[in-house]
Amino acid sequence: MINEEIESFLNYLTVEKGYSDNTVMAYRNDLFDLVKYAEAEAAKINTMPNWESFGRQGVLGYILQLKERNYAATTVARKVAATKSFFSFMVAESKLRDNPTDNIGSPHIGKSLPKTLSISQIRQLLDQPAQQDTLEAKRDKAMLELLYASGMRVSELVALNVGDVNTSENFVKCFGKGNKERLIPIYERASRTVGEYTNETRPKLVRAKGENALFLNPRGERLTRQGFWQKLKEYAKAAHLEGKISPHTLRHSFATHMLSGGANLRSVQELLGHANISTTQVYTHLTSDQIRQTYEKSHPRAK
Repeated sequence: MINEEIESFLNYLTVEKGYSDNTVMAYRNDLFDLVKYAEAEAAKINTMPNWESFGRQGVLGYILQLKERNYAATTVARKVAATKSFFSFMVAESKLRDNPTDNIGSPHIGKSLPKTLSISQIRQLLDQPAQQDTLEAKRDKAMLELLYASGMRVSELVALNVGDVNTSENFVKCFGKGNKERLIPIYERASRTVGEYTNETRPKLVRAKGENALFLNPRGERLTRQGFWQKLKEYAKAAHLEGKISPHTLRHSFATHMLSGGANLRSVQELLGHANISTTQVYTHLTSDQIRQTYEKSHPRAK
């Protein structure tokens, strides 16, 4: 069970966060140490290991063991950071009620700037499903358009149910981390595309009478994060987009383009569903050229 939850976290890093294979492998290796420690501790009292009972004392014991094994300080810091990320994921997914790593110090790790696509590259990507006349392609067109229109996480996108997109008022209702609801306005083209999919395409995909998922796979079941990510990779390749493109790339691009277009940071924070504005501030680095142009155009002494 504890291994399955680690695999679920690693899948989240790949599909939603867009981490590279090497980065995910590093997380896997670090968390394998955590699993071995949890299993050994459970064996001492002849019980099955589980993360609920592992708790804060388990985390502190694990960190102490890492230090006793004479790992380099940077290695300990990396393994602790992986552990904290894993337990934060468990709480966000409602698999744990409390985070056992809360208030346990973690090393400062500088954030790298997220990859974004230009507006022309976004256009190329969003145009790809229209090259095919299939039910899946029509579904994918709606999903890509909605993802870029809203900046939602891919997990929020695939969790949408019928009725969560209001095509008359042009907004989408989604539930983010901590099951917090937010309403996101979307542009009319996205709303229209989703409406066409809902009314014309989805009825041909649905199998079970009670199925409420908005986006369905060919078996008539809710599309998974992995399923969407696979289709996105295919469209990115067809659009000749270089580098690794993930669902998170569209979220990054949405945020960057909104800020470049004049949206304020607080509004973008609300749209993205970030709990802290410091998370959103990473995007301010990406719009420095736009800020420079605005300054030179606006300041009376810059002319």
